[in-house]
Amino acid sequence: MDNREAQIEVKDIPEMHVAYLRHHGPYAGDSELFGRMFQKLFGWAGPRGLVGGDTKVLSIYEEDPATIDEQGLRMDVAISVPAGAAAEGEISTRTLPAGRYAVGHFEITADQYREAWVTMMNRSLPEAGYKPSAGPCLEMYLNDPGHDPKAMHIVDIYIPVEPL
Repeated sequence: MDNREAQIEVKDIPEMHVAYLRHHGPYAGDSELFGRMFQKLFGWAGPRGLVGGDTKVLSIYEEDPATIDEQGLRMDVAISVPAGAAAEGEISTRTLPAGRYAVGHFEITADQYREAWVTMMNRSLPEAGYKPSAGPCLEMYLNDPGHDPKAMHIVDIYIPVEPL
């Protein structure tokens, strides 16, 4: 990944309603875990008519893995759904708050997610005059790497921010 090619901008994001499946514990680098969770989520959402061309696919991270034991981490895989969509079984719903986010656009391989996050946190935010604020961080997936000829992951990383 060439850090100079990362596209970063700060923008206000509206609230988003999501259906999600939660994981407790370590997740870094475990693509099989993410795959199983998304398969279960889409298996639930598809028959309910909740998947369409405008569906957003994302992961939600509640804690900074650098500051908490990995056994205490919480991560959700999620899709956008209409407000009022009903939860069922293991699937829950929530509203992600509106707010100001630094958004980084990356085209990376599966093993470059950590580098993308480090670029955002250690270089892009301070250079733009921002620091992380309270709230969950997101990865918004813009493609299916399984269908990309180079297996690239096109992803936007969202970090809630406030001025330094």
